[in-house]
Amino acid sequence: MSISLESFDNQQAAAVVSNDVAARVRAAREAVGYSIEDLAVTCGLANVEISEIESGLDKTPAKLKRIASALQLPLSDFLTVEI
Repeated sequence: MSISLESFDNQQAAAVVSNDVAARVRAAREAVGYSIEDLAVTCGLANVEISEIESGLDKTPAKLKRIASALQLPLSDFLTVEI
């Protein structure tokens, strides 16, 4: 048996994708050795905003773009496309 997003309702699917984005942001930050504070200073967001993104509570595209730029990554590294 396999699990795919098709087996979830829209709210559950959004949570899965959001958590994946959150995990990718955290992994990218940790890969360059940044603390949340370091990333916040670099991209101009508040510590709490970074924490909310990494916990899956926020996935504002403009904030993700600022984080990607600060980490010198394409925004697409954080996004997933489920088919």
